[in-house]
Amino acid sequence: MEKVNIAQKLSLFDEHWVPKIIGELNGQYVKAAKFKGEYDWHHHENEDEMFLVVKGSFRLETRGESIEVDEGEFIIVPRGLDHRPVADGEVHVLLFEPATILNTGNVRTDRTLENLDWI
Repeated sequence: MEKVNIAQKLSLFDEHWVPKIIGELNGQYVKAAKFKGEYDWHHHENEDEMFLVVKGSFRLETRGESIEVDEGEFIIVPRGLDHRPVADGEVHVLLFEPATILNTGNVRTDRTLENLDWI
């Protein structure tokens, strides 16, 4: 058992849209990520995803709405829903997702990551 300092983990990398694994529990990864700009439209067939904003804010866009998620708030995206995060400035986020989830869901792009780094 060891505690994790979220700010310290986020200080270890600068890349946007490249989540890093910082913990694991019950088949779920806890990931730290930095967002900036627009991500790719995608959905996850079998997994829900949770985004918790640690610093800043971003919009979660779906095909029908746009929801602002601010610092200290989280949003759960249900499986099967087309979505994309959009961040006007840099945002620090924790993701809670099944270990099997692919970051770009049902699409393959230059942002697709087969294996994530543990930090």
